[in-house]
Amino acid sequence: MNRRIFYFSLLSLAVTGCSSVSNKSAMGNFEYAKVKEAKTLGIPAGLNKPEVNTKFFVSDAINHKGPVGQDVDVRAPSLVLPVASSSRVVPGTMNSKIWFDQILEDSDLKEFLLAALREQLTNDGVELTAIDADEKVFESAWYHEEEVSGYWLFKTVDSSESMRFSYEFESKPHGRSVALSVKLIDYMRTDKKGASKTMDIIDKQRAEMAMLNEVVAQVDFKYRLQQRENRLMRANQKFVTIGENAQAEPAYIAEIDIEMLWSNMPLFFVDYGFEITDLNESKKIYFVDFVKPENSLWSVIWGDDVPVIELDQAKYQFVLSDEKGKTSVTIYDVDGNALPSEVLERIFPVMERGLSFRDAL
Repeated sequence: MNRRIFYFSLLSLAVTGCSSVSNKSAMGNFEYAKVKEAKTLGIPAGLNKPEVNTKFFVSDAINHKGPVGQDVDVRAPSLVLPVASSSRVVPGTMNSKIWFDQILEDSDLKEFLLAALREQLTNDGVELTAIDADEKVFESAWYHEEEVSGYWLFKTVDSSESMRFSYEFESKPHGRSVALSVKLIDYMRTDKKGASKTMDIIDKQRAEMAMLNEVVAQVDFKYRLQQRENRLMRANQKFVTIGENAQAEPAYIAEIDIEMLWSNMPLFFVDYGFEITDLNESKKIYFVDFVKPENSLWSVIWGDDVPVIELDQAKYQFVLSDEKGKTSVTIYDVDGNALPSEVLERIFPVMERGLSFRDAL
């Protein structure tokens, strides 16, 4: 038991040691920071001064008040990530700002983005408040984060950090492009060194961009959710109904352009046991032979069985007609008689799925 505690203690020390290493500072020898500028070469009197090439000259006239050596922040610069559809950033700027362009015609772009912002802060457990009547500027409540050391009952808060952000919307006059900017407006940090309300400029930029990227990711999630809902709605929509053609004969009415349906009908025939024997493209007529497909035992087991249309094995004509943007599909038997409504209703479940090409979605 004592050996286990000893090993556990060593592991804890190793983890603590790793966590104490800063990922902000460079590691290694910093003797270069102590090197002084070399003195100008002294030329004795009576000798010509040699030619000096200043191309690679390094001056000591630099800002010595900035970070040097281990104090230099070596982290990669933060970037705004335009991962959402139709989002973009202005090239050459380091501001925490991103533009969105309209892609959902049935939604107001600014209201869509505002909803994403509210959802993100709700998920974070932070309140969002409108600052102006036009709802162009918003402010968040405090984000809090603590660094805790120790275990179980011996935990100690080593530092606490709190931030508040402002969010500003900017719309183009046409309303189809909206920008969102994020700024850090309040900051508080408390640690062993005391309390501070100022933040390093690099850390400030990283915090603003991280906050903006969280909102962008939420916008992307909402776009994907909307696309999924549209696919489900399309999959559940009835593209084919039973009605009448222009001659008042029973027919299927498809919510598809006649040219598109005509070009896709061969796919339907192949899948459901029809063989095309002839066609008249000018009159939009397919002449077919129908043979009921037989599903083998293996087809049933592997899920490859094809729904069977309950029709007599015979010759048929499929006649397509334009019905003001829709297409009527009238099925005639070998004697030229349109199939009655009761037959169309009996085979409708299979015909509806086939003529709407639902398996291709």
